[in-house]
Amino acid sequence: MTKKEIVKTISDEIGLTQLKTKEIVQKTFDAIVDTLVEDTKANLSKGDAGTLGRIELRNFGVFEVKRRAARKARNPRTGEKVFVGEKFVVTFKPGKEMEERVRNLESSPEPPASSPPPPQSFPQQQPPGGSLGG
Repeated sequence: MTKKEIVKTISDEIGLTQLKTKEIVQKTFDAIVDTLVEDTKANLSKGDAGTLGRIELRNFGVFEVKRRAARKARNPRTGEKVFVGEKFVVTFKPGKEMEERVRNLESSPEPPASSPPPPQSFPQQQPPGGSLGG
């Protein structure tokens, strides 16, 4: 699903225009990114070695900025050893409700609502007393 599809779904459900809904969705995403970046900068300047940036959305999940240590890696094409510097990465841990809903998919398979039904491969029947093509 794309952001455009999310916007359309929300717009249809709550009756706002797609333009206004897109603005709200984008502001939400921007707020998440901005908060992670600003919290990380603030915690780095304080010398905090623990959590760098974190956003917890109850029943949805937790976005967290973590420091990935420098390491030696290998170029898969050449086999040459390369040094990969320290970097920051964003991780996401789904919340309990999301985990349960996804886990329950295994026990009750349900086709996606937006996909068309599979094509039927039954032979066409001719109407009584004539051919199909006239």
